[in-house]
Amino acid sequence: EVEKIRIKITSLGLTESRITADETIQQLFVECRLNNFLAEETPLSLPKPTCGQRIHYNYSTVINVDKEDNHAEREYLKSILLKPDLSVDSLKFTVVSDPPEDEQDLECEDIGFAYVSLKEIFQKQRDVIEQDIDVFDSQDASAVIGKLTVTVEALNALRSVHEECKND
Repeated sequence: EVEKIRIKITSLGLTESRITADETIQQLFVECRLNNFLAEETPLSLPKPTCGQRIHYNYSTVINVDKEDNHAEREYLKSILLKPDLSVDSLKFTVVSDPPEDEQDLECEDIGFAYVSLKEIFQKQRDVIEQDIDVFDSQDASAVIGKLTVTVEALNALRSVHEECKND
């Protein structure tokens, strides 16, 4: 039961930005990535919300990090806890523009990034529950283009990994 990270992508709201103004951006989905070996995405792409509105994905997924079957994930979690300077200590959420059916020559385009630090969850000993996190513009990392509401329950898994580090 303990050896899991639960992730829920609840909803997305956009602030006034190049994204809301861009008419080629119509449908959005969200990808969640753990380092470089695991990516999950919302099965639906939803119509881009207007300013002040939210679109609701209510998408949940679970990353297993048990010793037996998920060694790479577990080693990565260990490295987060053991290497204070590791830059990739976050789950990365990417808001992606899904081209409309009749525009198949257009590529999916990453329009924004949001992050939840697993290291911080461990340091604060607190999961992230239905929290609004900033979505930063993929073309300008200082510009916030919206808020993504997410849940990341990782504390038990991180505690378990930490115990194991102490015993190694």
